Amino acid sequence: MAPDTIRMAILDCLENLEKEDKDKFLYQLIHRGGDPKVRRNKVEGKSLLQITDTLVNTFTEPVAYEVTVELLNKIGCSDDAKELAQVVKSLTSSTPSSSGGLHFIDKHRVALINRVTNLDAILDELLGQFIDSAGYSKVRAKPTNEEKMREILDVAMKGGTKCKDILYEILERHEKYLLEELNNA
Repeated sequence: MAPDTIRMAILDCLENLEKEDKDKFLYQLIHRGGDPKVRRNKVEGKSLLQITDTLVNTFTEPVAYEVTVELLNKIGCSDDAKELAQVVKSLTSSTPSSSGGLHFIDKHRVALINRVTNLDAILDELLGQFIDSAGYSKVRAKPTNEEKMREILDVAMKGGTKCKDILYEILERHEKYLLEELNNA
């Protein structure tokens, strides 16, 4: 079955690597320049599922994908990198994405955090979609709209493309003019 999120595409790709290539990948990941860093104890001796979760939780899905492709090319697995790129392209082509294959939610994260104001209505619609009652209470407890939106986006990012699509549809209803402006930017 084809993966339905970038997270699952990364996992499938890593599962197809030979053991030696997996070891090279982990070495490069641990010793990768730039921030954020991935600590050795987060990946050494861990399952590929745990390693994929660490990638996504450290970088977010779109950046985890970019890092994975970068490291695959670095260790000489360019065919695997190309295959992953094709899978991710097919995933993002059917979603509200912009140039570069990034989902609208990923591309406009900062603007959404700073400019979405109708959070109560958005949060009410998200309850039962991909936010449960505990998550709802956690978001409501945040003191500012920016912190509330940041929390909503974090949950959507962890949920993958489907959650981002749901959030996009809800934003279309409650922040129509903001989305139009961002889409035309």
